[in-house]
Amino acid sequence: QVQLVESGGGLVQAGGSLRLSCAAAGGIFSNYRMGWFRQAPGKEREFVGSISRNGLSSYYAGSVKGRFTISRDNAKDTLYLQMNSPKIEETAIYYCAATLSTRSGEREDEYFAWGQGTQVTVSS
Repeated sequence: QVQLVESGGGLVQAGGSLRLSCAAAGGIFSNYRMGWFRQAPGKEREFVGSISRNGLSSYYAGSVKGRFTISRDNAKDTLYLQMNSPKIEETAIYYCAATLSTRSGEREDEYFAWGQGTQVTVSS
C-alpha cells in the first residue's frame, strides 16, 4: 500500500512562492496518476490539479491555472506543487493523493491513497 507524506507547507506572503513536496513509499510511484487537493477552513476539500504517470501532462482547476505547477520526479518517488502568487483565500491544508485512474483526476473518489496534509497559510 502506498504511503504519501507531504512537506513544505508554512507561511507565505500573497504574491510570493512556495513549493510543496509529496514523498511516496511502498508502491510503484510511476504507476499512479497523482493529484493535489486542498481544504480551507469551513469548506469542502477541492481539486487543485493532477499529473499523469509519466509527468508529461497535467490538469488544473481554473482558479490556479497559470499560477500553480505540478511536477513529479519518478526517480525520487516525489510529487511537487509549485505555488506562485498564492492568494490569501488559498490558505488551506494541501493534500496529495494517488489514483490508478487515467481520467483527469478531479474526483476525490478516484483516489485510493492520501497524505496527511500540510498547512499552507497565505498572509497579506
